[in-house]
Amino acid sequence: MSPARRTSRSTHATIQTVRLDDYKIVLYRQDKGSWVAEVPAIPGCYALMDTRAAALAELAGVFDMIAAEYRGKGIPLPADTTEVITNA
Repeated sequence: MSPARRTSRSTHATIQTVRLDDYKIVLYRQDKGSWVAEVPAIPGCYALMDTRAAALAELAGVFDMIAAEYRGKGIPLPADTTEVITNA
């Protein structure tokens, strides 16, 4: 699915609207039982919570804040170049 595009009225620049669903999310449980959810492609985009569901919900909020910061600066979010490798 390709990201939607919109034009900023103030700068007339085309800015991509990217959603969290456009990225791979890594979710894992730490030794002490808390859950980490992160988007490896975006620096600082992670959440640490007591439950899996809470970590994913918090990650969505963190992603929205980071995306708003990038939009405010007029720069696109990094492309997702994450590869998932599983050992058989």
